[in-house]
Amino acid sequence: MRVVFLFFISFTGILLCLSCATGNPYLKIDSAVEQGDHQTGIALLEKDKKGIYRDKDAILYYLDKGMLAHYAEQYDDSTHLLQEGERAIEAAFTKSITMEIGSYLLNDNTREYDGEDYEDIYINVFNALNYYHNRKVEDALVEIRRMNNKLRSLASKYGELRTNLQQKALAEGGAVPPNPEAPAQFSDSALARYLGMLFYRGEGKYDDARIDGEQLKVAFVNAPSVYAYPPPPSLDEELGIPPGKARLNVIGFSGLSPIKTEEVMRIPLPNFRYLKIALPVMVSRPSQVHKIEVVFDDGRRFDLALLEDMEAVARETFKEKVNLIYLKSVIRATIKGVASSALDVAAEETDGTTSVLLSILSLGTQVFAEASEQADLRLSRYFPAKAYVGGITLDPGTYSFTIHYYGATGGRIASFDNTITVREDQLNLVEVVCLK
Repeated sequence: MRVVFLFFISFTGILLCLSCATGNPYLKIDSAVEQGDHQTGIALLEKDKKGIYRDKDAILYYLDKGMLAHYAEQYDDSTHLLQEGERAIEAAFTKSITMEIGSYLLNDNTREYDGEDYEDIYINVFNALNYYHNRKVEDALVEIRRMNNKLRSLASKYGELRTNLQQKALAEGGAVPPNPEAPAQFSDSALARYLGMLFYRGEGKYDDARIDGEQLKVAFVNAPSVYAYPPPPSLDEELGIPPGKARLNVIGFSGLSPIKTEEVMRIPLPNFRYLKIALPVMVSRPSQVHKIEVVFDDGRRFDLALLEDMEAVARETFKEKVNLIYLKSVIRATIKGVASSALDVAAEETDGTTSVLLSILSLGTQVFAEASEQADLRLSRYFPAKAYVGGITLDPGTYSFTIHYYGATGGRIASFDNTITVREDQLNLVEVVCLK
């Protein structure tokens, strides 16, 4: 009995210390990234790799470094890292289907990070762009098709996991907790359709380009919670390029993807007890960017328009997963609560020293449950928050222009100079990024 008591006290103390840990290991990397110094960001990430990423966080490492490599125009490295991340996400999800709730008795931080759905689908967008920049358009189209397939399976992805958890809840003698959120309403990406349309057009596959252009507009209609704004006006010009003319397209990314914070719920129980539920909640990282403008040396100009609020996609696709997290957390909290109640009953049925020790153990299990129930706040940090697009029809030739990012008050916060030879009957796509 004494050994058990000392174990609870020691282990609970460790958990409390861990829960009070402070400090953000990403601060220097974030600063470099927001200044557009992606090479320094990669160097800092590698330098502090062991302090930032545990063995269970391999997916985070692949995604973070893979995105920074993309921004640094290290396209081969980015492709390799993002593909490693994609494979690890698939393997981790397959493993999670068969794991029991007992595997997560402490909290979800004890298990391998398996990625968020929006991370998984946007891997393919940036790999498609990696391939485009390396002049491998067919490979880019494969990535877009992979993304579309993932989106179609989102609605059914968590069915087996949910069933396993519900059966576990019933096996523990409790009712199945209700879901706190409605299922996600997102099954098509305007960004994926836009890139598909451009890549097909560049390959001369105009019927396929037309289909993706039409599906882009359908995506806006079917997910109003994500696309709470009109489609970009330039879309109607993308497939109507006059003979002898060429099209220049620009895609601009801005801001940084959301992070997670913890939201605690407490469900009251008899005898002044409660179940603690700690849930992850996605929160925004505010961006300075409010407008993106393309200005040519000859004075012509056009604005980029918002195509995809990637942060809204992250929130929407997280809904289904947070349902499972809630369900699992309630089951886990119930198991811990049952253990404490059993010790209380045993204490009441005994007397003397044994009764006191059992009461202390019961208190220890409550403290243990409080300290160990922590939300899993892991999330990759360097996907952008928004994607803007625009285009202009030109005579074939070489053009110089500058892409300006503006803040809310109209002040310029970043500028990127470009010179490109715009050719007829091929895709002329420029990508820029400002993560401030």
